[in-house]
Amino acid sequence: MTKIRKAVIPAAGFGTRFLPATKAIPKEMLPIVDTPTLQYVVEEAVKSGITDILIILGKNKKCIEDHFDISVELEQLLSRTKKDEYLKQVHEISQMAHIYYVRQKEMNGSGMAVLEAEAFVGNEPFAVLYGDDIIYNPQTPCLKQLIDAYDKTEKIILGCQNVPEEEASKYGIVRPGATKGKYTEVIKLVEKPDRDKLPSTLASIGRYILTPDVFDILKHTPPMPNGEVCLTDAIQTIADSTGAYAYTFDGRRYDVGDKLGYIQATIEYALRDEKLKDGLVKYLKGLEL
Repeated sequence: MTKIRKAVIPAAGFGTRFLPATKAIPKEMLPIVDTPTLQYVVEEAVKSGITDILIILGKNKKCIEDHFDISVELEQLLSRTKKDEYLKQVHEISQMAHIYYVRQKEMNGSGMAVLEAEAFVGNEPFAVLYGDDIIYNPQTPCLKQLIDAYDKTEKIILGCQNVPEEEASKYGIVRPGATKGKYTEVIKLVEKPDRDKLPSTLASIGRYILTPDVFDILKHTPPMPNGEVCLTDAIQTIADSTGAYAYTFDGRRYDVGDKLGYIQATIEYALRDEKLKDGLVKYLKGLEL
């Protein structure tokens, strides 16, 4: 079996839900405490055994490349001023993985973004991670759980969690087949169903293990009325032919593409920081709302 060593991270979107901040700053670079959201996604991939990462960029996102590149002047400054902790952090960012970039020239859907990775992936199974979801699990990263699930089943894997019924219409929802433990057979993916037509509350949460046949399928997947080609349509085609599993992963998931989710992530990550925890707890307890 081919070891999964490559990951694709689509990061070409405009981030309109975070305007006006994202007019000049990519939403992927908005910080949770002191770390860009995209770095958390890259770290999850690396901790899961990924060695090569392709980030799909849009226009005006060169700062993403700069962030993961070596910064000689900054490292020299930190070295001269004996700021060794910061120096270590900055140096480690540029050494995490082999990171490559390609630009998605048109914003024509998640499927076309992934299709940009065809030459990078070649004939190997690979991971896809979306940056709108940060998943905290200090024991076993979410992606590692999905890779292990693929190794056992040799079927494409969707990272899923159950969501509250009132929020399920915001997601791609699995119509489930047979379920055994954390594995659920995918009968159909229903994109943003109405609440009264929910097939379940098992939501697809921006993490996938895919096989390279998805690229040929994407090339022949018709666009939606808005002109976009949706990745989930190609996944449905594979599920119908060779099968797919939803895997209910363990971890605290934050929807950082949503303002409230972003704030929750910032607060909870700060509370995990021993240097910030006591002061933040004191501040929160003293709030008068």
